[in-house]
Amino acid sequence: MVEHMDLLALADFNLVARHGGFGRASRAAGRPKATLSRRVAELEAALDLRLFERGGRSLRLTEDGRALYERTARLLTELNETAQAIASGGHSPRGRLRISAPLLFAQTAMGRLAARFSRRHPEVRLEVTTEDRAVDMVEEGYDLVIRVNPATDDNLVGRPFLRDRLVVVASTALPLPDDGTPCPAVVRGPIEPPAAWPVTTPAGRSQIRAAPVLSLSSMIMVRDAVLAGAGIACLPISLVSRDLASGRLRWLGDVDGPEIVLWTLYPTRRLLNARVSAFLDFLREAFPTGAPEELAAFLADRP
Repeated sequence: MVEHMDLLALADFNLVARHGGFGRASRAAGRPKATLSRRVAELEAALDLRLFERGGRSLRLTEDGRALYERTARLLTELNETAQAIASGGHSPRGRLRISAPLLFAQTAMGRLAARFSRRHPEVRLEVTTEDRAVDMVEEGYDLVIRVNPATDDNLVGRPFLRDRLVVVASTALPLPDDGTPCPAVVRGPIEPPAAWPVTTPAGRSQIRAAPVLSLSSMIMVRDAVLAGAGIACLPISLVSRDLASGRLRWLGDVDGPEIVLWTLYPTRRLLNARVSAFLDFLREAFPTGAPEELAAFLADRP
């Protein structure tokens, strides 16, 4: 009985920690605030630890409280998922699935992918946020993240599901200098002095001299500026293949550099739940070979 009560108290502690206060947790869960406060006090007494700093209207986790929350939040989620899977026979994915995706992939593909996945798995509450930074999956409560060329992380496992490559393109209306003068360029990132961009063409390897004149924070803005004749740019082939096919842009060469690879990543310390497995299977079905042409075809197949 004591262990059962401790587990309930731990669940209530996690609820309060997640919502940042007894009042918000009470409203979110439809539970009495006094009950939540009592459960947390019982847990603090049992552990002989102060888990929250209480002062005025503010409530924040102590160092011990944060450590306990980080270690137990996922475990409690997994227990709940396991119970739900057993109750449903383990056949249909259900519950919340939180995904973090990079900006460009989210803007160009994730909306339609999410809609199709939701239609196939209506009992999954899919939540997708856009982040180019390396999120802390455990701390921020993500089930799966999609990242471009991620750094090695011993706490995460994953698999590549898409590849892309960079090409240098220009508007067909943009005159290109033929006297060695650097071409005006649109870049994502800081404007730097003129530089030589190494490229490969049917004629072999060469360099394109580029002088950045415009800096924009997203690849879509860079493409739009190039289409408007602002300059040349390095862009993913999947993003510009339609413009190349229509003749609005011209290809100047493939950029020499590392391959662009999109990965799905998830924590190693947990069993792969049914929702994550379903989403991974869904991505494999959407992009069976993971070639750049598949992503380009997906992006071009829109109204």
